[in-house]
Amino acid sequence: MACVLTVGLAATAGVAAAQSKDGHWVDAGQTVWKDGSGECWKSGYWTPAMAIEECDPDLLKKPTRAAPRPAPAAKPAPKAKTLTITSTQLFAFNKSDLSSDAKARLDREVLSRLNEFATIQFINVYGHTDRIGSAQYNQKLSERRANTVKAYLVSKGVAASKVETYGYGKTSPTKSCPGNLSGKALIDCLAPNRRVVVEAKGMPKN
Repeated sequence: MACVLTVGLAATAGVAAAQSKDGHWVDAGQTVWKDGSGECWKSGYWTPAMAIEECDPDLLKKPTRAAPRPAPAAKPAPKAKTLTITSTQLFAFNKSDLSSDAKARLDREVLSRLNEFATIQFINVYGHTDRIGSAQYNQKLSERRANTVKAYLVSKGVAASKVETYGYGKTSPTKSCPGNLSGKALIDCLAPNRRVVVEAKGMPKN
């Protein structure tokens, strides 16, 4: 009987030395009490909100890692663009020189459009004539017209190395005129065929 009493008193003294902290029993050194299976002793008012890492790791929310931000989408590579500009009424009949009006037209119709490029890969100038005269003569005339336009573009700052010229003579008319026309009436009717076509390719500014 004396032996049993001693053990009971010892146990009672141990419980008396324990104190509750945040819903768990701890000793004087603030060490959490645990039973033989390693389970922490909890007070009667313990709630899951009092969970601690040592005793209740499964109840604690694991810090969630923020999802990595997606890499910004790569900007699409700029694409080269091609301009094709037809400029008519540049040349008088049987002429390859540019009047002041023709130069103003090139400024307005061609050079202003070339300013849309950040860089220019090439410029092709195609000269054309009307149908009056021989094929050989008109071929030479169309080449002179293309070279005249190139010279004007270069005088305005376009790199000569970027410009190639071609003559098409009277092979590509854009306007047909009645066969009964002659003289000045025919020349006036065929005026749209006395033209240049400028084709430019390069990288746009935007």
